[in-house]
Amino acid sequence: MRVGVGMDAHALARGRPLIVGGVEVPYDRGLEGHSDADVLTHAIMDALLGAAGLGDIGRLFPDTDPAYKDISSVSLLRDVAGRVAGKGYRIINVDAVVMAQEPRLSPYREEMERLLAEAMGINEGQVSVKATTTEGMGFVGRKEGMAALAVALLEEIVEDHTPS
Repeated sequence: MRVGVGMDAHALARGRPLIVGGVEVPYDRGLEGHSDADVLTHAIMDALLGAAGLGDIGRLFPDTDPAYKDISSVSLLRDVAGRVAGKGYRIINVDAVVMAQEPRLSPYREEMERLLAEAMGINEGQVSVKATTTEGMGFVGRKEGMAALAVALLEEIVEDHTPS
């Protein structure tokens, strides 16, 4: 078994859609970044990559590469899940929390879990997404940005070579 932790934060900016966990959430601002800036999906990718010993998203998908400009983070998550499997690991579960003062994200939680699970090739029950505020404290509380934290548990795939 291997555990990985991922964390991400992005500033809120006008003129961009707000994408969280692959879901477009109605809001007057979106997250600033080179890709779609999906803070939740970025944290999950880094948790998976860390658990598998594969580095981080900054190294694999650098913000200096025009190929990743405005790209869907869910498509990058599919790539990461494939790399994790290619290294011989199976995703057991992912647990994540998004910190946002607003908008309210809980109405979108189930759709986020479904989209994220689908991208990772696992069941929805293996993905848990939660949302919280910071009670008005810090950059999240001042509505300047959002942050996310994720933990991933992987299991090494062991092939059974016993004769039948």
